[in-house]
Amino acid sequence: MINETDLEAFGYWQEQWKSKPLDLNSYQKAAERTAIYSTKHAVLYPALGLAGEAGEVANKVKKMMRDGEFDKEGVKQELGDCLWYIAAMSRDLNVSMADLAMSNLEKLLDRKSRGTLKGNGDKR
Repeated sequence: MINETDLEAFGYWQEQWKSKPLDLNSYQKAAERTAIYSTKHAVLYPALGLAGEAGEVANKVKKMMRDGEFDKEGVKQELGDCLWYIAAMSRDLNVSMADLAMSNLEKLLDRKSRGTLKGNGDKR
């Protein structure tokens, strides 16, 4: 149950974090405090959650095609939920968000240098 101390701590946290840029590892550590799933569901829970949230992003973009209006704030909220699940799954795998981001950039820059950004397959 959330109590007054929790709310005060959240207010303090908001003041501290809003005043400076948030790096990926700090986000991951802060997001960890909101993870309430059982450790027996580590990796599985965030993987399924990520799939669901990615579907919600796609659904909002689909509605843009149908309705002709783009809900940028809604997409932003869903992308934030995707980020949370990525942080949670990374934590479960004992991988820092900064390492994850760096590894991904290294992979993409390597593909670009070899002219293999286009195409299929993980091992291009």
